Amino acid sequence: MSLYFHFRAVPPSALRNSATWLRRLFEDDWDTVRQRIGRCREEVLDKGYLGHELLYTGAPPHHAQNGPRTHVVLGGGPVFPTEPDEPPFLLLTAAQTARVADFLTSADFEALWRDARNELLPRYGGAGAEPGARGMFESAHRDLTAFYTQTAFYGDAVVKRLVR
Repeated sequence: MSLYFHFRAVPPSALRNSATWLRRLFEDDWDTVRQRIGRCREEVLDKGYLGHELLYTGAPPHHAQNGPRTHVVLGGGPVFPTEPDEPPFLLLTAAQTARVADFLTSADFEALWRDARNELLPRYGGAGAEPGARGMFESAHRDLTAFYTQTAFYGDAVVKRLVR
């Protein structure tokens, strides 16, 4: 089973706190969403999204308190779908999105990597695979920073969905 985490930016005026509406947001293609809500930006993390969560929240014992760094990947208010086996959608308000963007633009990737490295490397092939693993995380960090920065610039909210 292929898992990935999908993020979409939504203008607050278009956002609905409805699982049905949110499901449509992710089922429709990019152009359809853009026509319906006026603009569309998105980001996707592959099945390694839990590694990215660890990168931002901090490797034990340095786990981050609830705040901008904990909202980068898995954070947000849940909206539960009607199907009991489906994970909830996660919503970040425009203000929360701006705080995440501020965190990401000021974050030192080297420090994040250094703190999470020992937890992450065994999952990605060990010390010998460090250059590739580090490069993958650094690239995703740049993409997430660009996504959140542009989303905050427009004053938009973020909706997240785990897709199977």
